[in-house]
Amino acid sequence: MPSTLGPDSNAQPAVLAEGIELSVIMPCLNEAETLEACIREAQQALRDAQVSAEIIIADNGSTDGSLAIAERLGARVVHVKAKGYGNALMGGIAAASGKYVVMGDADDSYDFGDIPRFLKQLREGADFVMGNRFQGGIQPGAMPWLHRYLGNPILSALGRLFFRSPFSDFHCGLRAFTKAAYERLELRTTGMEFASEMVVKATLLKFAMAEVPTTLWPDGRKRAPHLRTWRDGWRHLRFLLLYSPRWLFLYPGMLLMLVGIVLECWLLPSAKAVGRVTFDVHTMLYGAAFVLLGFQAVAFAIFTKRFAVLAGLFPPDPALEKIFRYVSLEVGLLVGTVLMFVGLGLSVYAVTLWGTKHFGMLDYSQTMRLVIPAALLLIVGAQTVFSSFFLSVLELRRR
Repeated sequence: MPSTLGPDSNAQPAVLAEGIELSVIMPCLNEAETLEACIREAQQALRDAQVSAEIIIADNGSTDGSLAIAERLGARVVHVKAKGYGNALMGGIAAASGKYVVMGDADDSYDFGDIPRFLKQLREGADFVMGNRFQGGIQPGAMPWLHRYLGNPILSALGRLFFRSPFSDFHCGLRAFTKAAYERLELRTTGMEFASEMVVKATLLKFAMAEVPTTLWPDGRKRAPHLRTWRDGWRHLRFLLLYSPRWLFLYPGMLLMLVGIVLECWLLPSAKAVGRVTFDVHTMLYGAAFVLLGFQAVAFAIFTKRFAVLAGLFPPDPALEKIFRYVSLEVGLLVGTVLMFVGLGLSVYAVTLWGTKHFGMLDYSQTMRLVIPAALLLIVGAQTVFSSFFLSVLELRRR
């Protein structure tokens, strides 16, 4: 099995080497207890399958002798100074010489004997291949109960819901991809979110994807794992939400606007009684608040998606691009101005009615039915104008 001995001072992009088909990347931070077993298992699988490959240990600052173990076994060590799971993997992948890449943790929990399964899918045309621990089998003690029955299923379900990802095990650490496909991903996160970003972007870019069963074994280390259940679970959930403006902003905003508009229209003619409960202008005021909050959330969804596309965090969205061809700054200004004029007209009419009462006491149940929609239209119109200008600022950044 071809390999390169000796550590690199930094992770430098590698030119695909002739004769090396596959690079196996293992991130490493003080994994002396399990590293040898992982390397030997990978070497055996590669020999049995007669694959021309290299094994790269992406070291993130080990001090326990891990580097000596890797070098003794003929693996190539890449030193990655920047801390973080994502940084370590990016450094190792950048230095990879193979056409294909398999990545997996060096804690002896993943079965590197399954490498040929991943390679088979890549050879058949897949860009990205995920392992599935639930299909391959989770050995007793390999995954905490909270992760197995709550955290992983929920986060995987959210990934499928938010992004239409085909994977049932969203967070399996044993995965493979072509080097060319990886470079198209342009991954940005440097911590544990790196794994989620990889799956999300591969889905958004419509890669040819496959899933293969793999077995999860108990962690072979005596020390506590680097993973922290609640902290890293929240980081993954936060990432999924931030990467899905539709579910974070758009859908909640549209729901709030719909509820608010229904309340406004329902109560505009007069108060309504449902059983012994009477709904009047006070409820109407909350309906206006729902409309305002919903409008802001929808605007945030558009801002976020547009910024993410322009910054390279999201791939271009053809539907969004089509909308922006017709919805320009001028259209936004026109719509906002019309809404403000309608609101202003209602406000003038309300003041006129007040004048007929010599600016004295009014029947709030009647006058507020004019004032609330008037104020709502004025504010939404102004927000439409400001939002249109802000989107134009983002476009200036792109140009």
